Formats: sequence, structure tokens, C-alpha cells
Amino acid sequence: MPAGMEVKGPVRPGYERILSKDALEFVAQIARRFDQTRRELLGLRETRQRNWDAGALPDFLSGTKDIREGDWKVADIPSDLQKRWVELTGPTERKMVINALNSGADVFMTDFEDALSPTWENIVEGQIALKDYWRGELTLTDPKSGKYYEVGPEPAILLVRPRGWHLPEGHILLDGKPVAGAFVDFGLYFFHNAKAILGKETGPYFYLPKLESHQEAKLWNDVFLFAQEALGIPAGTIKVTVLIETLPAAFEMDEILHVLRDHIVGLNVGRWDYIFSFIKVLRNKPEYTLPDRQQVVMGKAFLGAYARLLVQTCHKRGAFAMGGMAAQIPNRREPETNEKAMAAVRQDKEREVNEGCDGSWVAHPDLVPVAREVFERLMKGDNQISFIPSGDPVTRDDLLEIHEGTRTEEGLRTNIRVGVQYIEAWLRGNGAVPLYNLMEDAATAEISRTQIWQWQKHGATLEGGRKVTAALVDELLEDEMAKLREALGPDIYDSGRFPEAIGIFRSLSESDELAPFLTLPAYELLDRP
Repeated sequence: MPAGMEVKGPVRPGYERILSKDALEFVAQIARRFDQTRRELLGLRETRQRNWDAGALPDFLSGTKDIREGDWKVADIPSDLQKRWVELTGPTERKMVINALNSGADVFMTDFEDALSPTWENIVEGQIALKDYWRGELTLTDPKSGKYYEVGPEPAILLVRPRGWHLPEGHILLDGKPVAGAFVDFGLYFFHNAKAILGKETGPYFYLPKLESHQEAKLWNDVFLFAQEALGIPAGTIKVTVLIETLPAAFEMDEILHVLRDHIVGLNVGRWDYIFSFIKVLRNKPEYTLPDRQQVVMGKAFLGAYARLLVQTCHKRGAFAMGGMAAQIPNRREPETNEKAMAAVRQDKEREVNEGCDGSWVAHPDLVPVAREVFERLMKGDNQISFIPSGDPVTRDDLLEIHEGTRTEEGLRTNIRVGVQYIEAWLRGNGAVPLYNLMEDAATAEISRTQIWQWQKHGATLEGGRKVTAALVDELLEDEMAKLREALGPDIYDSGRFPEAIGIFRSLSESDELAPFLTLPAYELLDRP
């Protein structure tokens, strides 16, 4: 081990390929140089939140007006990222990676963040799979079916999403403290694969999640500069797309592009986490209480404004504007239900193309051809980066306009059902969970529990007249779990981790203070037997 570093997770056969001394030393160097800044930036998040809780509203920064009004563009975008019509996302599980690379998508974003439950096994096995891919060794024989899997001749372009700045890797300690998950995910992947990637005539490409300010983006830029110099790779080789999935980041899109201008190629509409962030940032303000989350849709109110601003900002700066997620799962057993879902996907992607997006996300391989047909039909080239939408500038009030709609008992029950089931699956090591014909990740559970918290805090009244209280939430929670146990069967339900999931969900939904992320308390339970 490098000096001061300790690996607490079990080192199984093959793990030494990833957890080599040189690789861990590289991670240690990154952590020692940049962790203090990371911690200070997380502290700044808390300071800003206290100001908003006290009455202030998020707004564009007065001190960076010259950046927003300046005439500048990001660096040139590599040729293999010029066409990103359809991007498939999913965790780093070996078979999923092979299938996703073979899916026909233009890009596959493999995920160490919201779509992955960060068990020790998932993290290390994911790194092994990616290392094997870049060495032409990513194959699998399914032990149950005997089916053989390998990567085909025309795989999707690979992007990797490391964890956000707030998440720790509790199995790797440096000087007695957990190393940031972001440093582990980025550091191990870049150290092991950067030169092999360049030998394939592509590049080390990443998606960056959960940023809340351009200072947090600058920290990533500093990490990139150090990592490239340390491995003798030219500055600017790393290319990233940033998810704008927090309300504060929406007010700093220009600034984020500017500080990352040598490394960034675009921004992404991270719609689900954005709703979660909207609730979280404005949590003390009853006038921002949202309707049922199914009624908070793209193209309207604050979601529509933020998507318009993202396209305008990106194309002005020569960067790609990437659309959001289609989370539907094909349902082959119910043709009518399936066609409705596919029609919703087509409509969503048509809206994104017409708004100016250069590509979009899907959560299931079967949605790749559905989304591709829309882009083939409506796009006039590999991208539409030269198109800058006209119209009035997007204002602060536009970005804070809430959606019209109702609050219903069924909406409350849906939040309970989905939130608890996702957390239970996450605790068992599954971060991409099919629920009610949608592929859900951690963002869905975050929306579910924060919306319940918001409704309860501000005494929201449901259609029919019932007021949302802790007693009502407990009543519906008990009822929904009884129904779920009956639907799953006692053996399956009782062998799961539902008591822990219910405890986490109830605690977070009914607490006096809104916890910033459910994955932090849940992580304390994750690798327990």
C-alpha cells in the first residue's frame, strides 16, 4: 500500500489488477492535492443553502457577468463525439456493459454514480470490466445459461460517470479518512486506461454529476490538469460532459463551460435530479411546493425554462446540448401499454430535437432504435450546434416558475412505493431498478422522499381534503408495504432488506431537517451482511 493508505474491502483474486500500488498511489496523490478544496466546496454548499433557507433566492452571479456576456467558445470537440444522437446509460456490471456497447447507441455512459449501488464488489468489478474492454478482453460466459457474450465490431463510444463530490469510498482510507468516491472512480479508470484508450484513436471521456457551482467544476479541471501531466498525456485530452442536474448549476452554465473550456464538450439536461434539487434548494419556501411529480414534466414551467437556457448557452459557446432520460422499459406482454410507452418516448425525443438538443438519453437498449428513428427523421446533420434558439432571454423568474397541478393520495402512495423499493434494491447492490415499467435510479428515490418531506413540512392538502402529516405518511406506508408483501410473496419480501429500507425512507421523509442525500445514510448499511 502507498504510505497512509489502507484498503478495508476484501481483495479477491483479480482485484490486484485494479488495486495495484501504483494505481492507488495515483489516487492518493489526487486526494492529497485536492481533497481539502473538495471539503471546502461542500461546506460552501451548506453556506449557500443556509442563505436560501433564510429567504434568499438562487440567481445569476453578479461577479461573473463578464463571462456570461463575453465572446468565447469551448475547445474543439473530437470527431468521434460529433454525433451523439442516442446515448444509453447503465451501471458498470459486466454483462450490462457488453450489451450496452453492442446496443447500436452512439454513446454508452457507464455509471459509478446514480445507476450503481456502490458496494465494494460493484466498484472494483466495474473497474475490471472497463480495463478488460480497453484491452479487448471483455467477454463473459453466463454461469446459469452458458451464453457467451463479447463486444461486437462497432461498439458505442464509452463515457464514464464517476461519483459526485459528496460521496465517500469507505473501503479505501487515506490517513484514516475515506477517500472521495470521485477520486477513486476517476483515478483508477484514468490510470489504468488512458494510454490504452488513446491507442484506440479515441479519448478518456467522462460525464460529471451533481455539480452545484463553477468552483466545483474548476476543481475537476484542476484534477484533470494534474492527472494528464502525471501520466504524460497532453492537457485537454480528457473531454467531459457536465450534467446540469442541480438548480444552482442552472444559474452558472456559462461559468461552468468557461472554467472547463479546454476539457468540456457539452452539458446535459439531468431532469430527474434537477427536480430533486429544486425541492431541496427551495425547501423552506411553501410557495414552491410542487404537485405530484408525474405532473412536473419537461417543456413547461421551470423544467422548460432550464432546458431552453441550456440549449442557448451551449450552442452559443460551441458545446453540445444533450437531452434528458427516457426511462421507459418495453413491456412485451402488454402491447397496448408498450405502444403508449414508445409513443411517449418518441414525443419526448421529438420535443428535444425541436428545442435544439444534439442528442438524448435512453435507459434501455430496446429504446435505442425508437430514439434513433426520431433523430434520423428530424436532424439535418450529426448535430445542430450551429442552431441558437431565438426568443426572450431566460430569467431567474422563469427558472423558478413551478408547474401547475394537483397533489393526490395516489401521488403520495407512488412516492412511498417507488422510494422504499428502490432503497431496498440499492441495499442489495442493485442501483438500476425496474419499477412499474420504468428504469429507476437514485434520483427517483430522492424525488420521492423529498417531495413527501416538502408536503409534510408545509402542510400540503391533497385532493379530497386530507392534510399530509407524519401520521398519514405512516398509515399509507404501512398499507403500501402490506400490499407489496402480498404481491411479492412473503418469502421474497421477508428475505429482502425492507425493514432497513423502510427505516431509512421514514426517517428521511419525516425528519425536521431535509437530509442532502439519501445515499449517505444508506451507504452506512450497504455492505453489511
